Amino acid sequence: QVQLVESGGGLVHTGGSLRLSCAASGSIPGSNTMGWYRQSPGKQRELVATISSRGTTNYAGSVKGRFTISRDRAKTTVYLQMNSLKPEDTAVYYCNLDPTYGLDYWGKGTLVTVSS
Repeated sequence: QVQLVESGGGLVHTGGSLRLSCAASGSIPGSNTMGWYRQSPGKQRELVATISSRGTTNYAGSVKGRFTISRDRAKTTVYLQMNSLKPEDTAVYYCNLDPTYGLDYWGKGTLVTVSS
């Protein structure tokens, strides 16, 4: 089992910045991709950014150039630096760990609210 705990959400004005963190614990598979997804009211959950255990990153077009995903050296914590935030970035942000083999895991989410 893997547990994921997100932190760092909150309220910020348009143009502001936030840094989300997700700490993984438990039996973490060595080969995996960690990432961030978000869900706004009435919308489906969507990919924000992912990073593989080799460091390969992938971003949604809507956040490219504004958000940066990274992992610590132990590869148990993933970060999402969010700059130039817009009201449309308002959502619950979920951390995901997707092993190369097996089912993936989700955190409980952290709310990001960007006021206009």
